[in-house]
Amino acid sequence: MEYESHFPVEEIEKRPPNMWRYREALPIEDDRFIISMLEGFTPLIEEEICRRKVLIKQDYLFPTGSYKDRGASALISYAKEHSIESVVEDSSGNAGCSISAYSARAGISCEIFVPERTSAGKLGQISAYGAKLRLIRGSREDTARSVFKSACERFYASHTYNPVFLHGTKTFSFEICEQLGWKSPDSIVLPVGNGTLLLGASIGFQEMKSAGIISNVPKIIAVQSENCSPLVQAFNRRLAWPVPVAAKPTVAEGIAIERPVRGSQILEAVRDSDGRFISVSEVEIIEARSEMARRGHFLEPTAAATIAGLKKYIVSSDPDECIISVFTGHGLKTG
Repeated sequence: MEYESHFPVEEIEKRPPNMWRYREALPIEDDRFIISMLEGFTPLIEEEICRRKVLIKQDYLFPTGSYKDRGASALISYAKEHSIESVVEDSSGNAGCSISAYSARAGISCEIFVPERTSAGKLGQISAYGAKLRLIRGSREDTARSVFKSACERFYASHTYNPVFLHGTKTFSFEICEQLGWKSPDSIVLPVGNGTLLLGASIGFQEMKSAGIISNVPKIIAVQSENCSPLVQAFNRRLAWPVPVAAKPTVAEGIAIERPVRGSQILEAVRDSDGRFISVSEVEIIEARSEMARRGHFLEPTAAATIAGLKKYIVSSDPDECIISVFTGHGLKTG
């Protein structure tokens, strides 16, 4: 998607605290079609982890309980602007919840394909928004294959294929830089399955650097589950494409993607940032979730996997490094 983003800082700072304050960097032409619930500009809080002070972006505070609302707001606004009346999407859960919610707000018909093992909380959430729910037997990849026939007939509101979604998630980077006084952190620790947050963040930081707002792009530290780590394995073997894997069950369902369709882009983004990949075990994920809960943060397992990866990264990081991570999804979605 080609267009030039602009950042009129003085104007931005006067606007309401939501992701649409960066209006000149989002691909919607007419404000009348913006579908929003004032999402975004989530708090950036300080936490002490492994005896280090780090900053955590609270993206589990979005209307549907996950950061995916960033992409859904942009994508469904785009659909509304182009007079789309019906959309279809495939998801492991959170993206389906977001697309369903914003479609409902836009008055757009919506059908969501999900793996049948998706957590009951997310299935109930999707149904509550009025979306038609299609349960698919098999893996996340089986679900993706099942949606293609419907996607040929209706607008494919895909968080993986449709680039407009990434131009919503890139606002994650804009907010961080503004909250730091229009500066970039040294590193960001993010979960990665299909890479919608990671790629969005990479685009966002690159756009701000190109606009002269920041001078450097942070290192991207990408976290995967040991039980499904095609990108970790590719990175460690210096390959350009994800390694084919047979995934084992993992509590981090949101990043259990055996064949990420933008895998080569994800690997390139991490390498270009001088970043790295980290894998975490099921025990480490569960322990991180319990630890955060005892601090008052109830996370879904995928979000806890990110914190488990953060703990591993801190051990090898520079003592003076400004590190930022994220709570991507609320624990109430999975129980």
